[in-house]
Amino acid sequence: MNIVLGITGSIAAYKACTLIRQFVKQGHEVQVVITPAGKEFITPITLSALTSKPVISDFFSQRDGTWHSHVSLGLWADAMVIAPATASTIGKMAHGIADNMLITTYLSMKAPVFIAPAMDLDMWAHAATQDNLDLLRRRGVTVIEPGSGELASHLVGKGRMEEPERIADIVLRALSESQQTSATSANGTAAATSPLRGRRILITAGPTYERIDPVRFIGNYSSGKMGFALAEECARRGADVQLVSGPVQLTTTCAGITLTRVESAQQMWEAAAALYPTADAGILCAAVADFTPASVADAKIKREGDDLVLRLKPTRDIAAGLGQIKRPGQLLVGFALETNDEVAHAQDKLRRKNFDFIVLNSLNDKGAGFQHDTNKVTIITPQEALPYPLKPKTEVACDIIDQLEKRF
Repeated sequence: MNIVLGITGSIAAYKACTLIRQFVKQGHEVQVVITPAGKEFITPITLSALTSKPVISDFFSQRDGTWHSHVSLGLWADAMVIAPATASTIGKMAHGIADNMLITTYLSMKAPVFIAPAMDLDMWAHAATQDNLDLLRRRGVTVIEPGSGELASHLVGKGRMEEPERIADIVLRALSESQQTSATSANGTAAATSPLRGRRILITAGPTYERIDPVRFIGNYSSGKMGFALAEECARRGADVQLVSGPVQLTTTCAGITLTRVESAQQMWEAAAALYPTADAGILCAAVADFTPASVADAKIKREGDDLVLRLKPTRDIAAGLGQIKRPGQLLVGFALETNDEVAHAQDKLRRKNFDFIVLNSLNDKGAGFQHDTNKVTIITPQEALPYPLKPKTEVACDIIDQLEKRF
């Protein structure tokens, strides 16, 4: 899940480091948005090192007009957590005073919002603070009060921020329960009306690693996010999804998805070739290596001399192989990542691989391609090219599966 973590100007800001570790350890992505006062208590460099993302604080990052979009953050996030939340920030949230990036992000947020207040006892007890908290609760904000864990309130101390481990537990448990409820409801509605209901869909995702020796490999930067998003969208519409993934950190608990993990291009080919004959459609989203070492060393290759020559051989072309065995009525969707003459190369690949349509994305488009949560694609069919704007990959998945549904 994608979590926006808001940090405000409190002495408890240092606890945000532990909270980030809790989220990241469980496989979630964290984007920090910090107030100017928050930077007085903890440095953005520390937070960026923990999240592997630049910290957002100001509306504009440079003097050339580049700006941070609070609207995009609101669409990207599965949850927003503000910890610590000072009395000032709570008041601004309650009354819509959008004078910093954190509050504008909150006002644009489509996902659930959680706050963990942090202030002294008198500020906590003041009627204005309690009124503001009540107002936020009525608007659906979850207030994680001090002492909401197993320790009694008088032992923790009113006004003190709840411990990071407990905050993470409350947030992730609430999101898990909400996700299960939403999935049940959404699956019931979407699956009942979707042409994918009861269909068997093969999806490949992620990179492949081609071993050089026991500790080294040839690989690429694919994160698997696009493939996993496609799998979950197909499952949401009632399909039985067979997801074959290369080495990625992602996982899924979505009902209707059977996950097979592989490492090499050969292993991915074997898994895909075994599953595709019984599938109604295949979506080949994986970034499969085109070459693999001709021989793999049994032991770690030692550094000797000034250079090392590797002899490579072509891997099995999974797309072409499945295109050759595609039966009438069966669908096959490909992906193309290009750096030049994008449309022409994608159209050529569409014909050669026997695809029904191909999804083109370019490394020349900012925010698209590997390692991003967004993508900008063009869906190319034998008849037309349909460009789409930059979107979160979850929304791109919806666009692609909409096109797939039209062909059933």
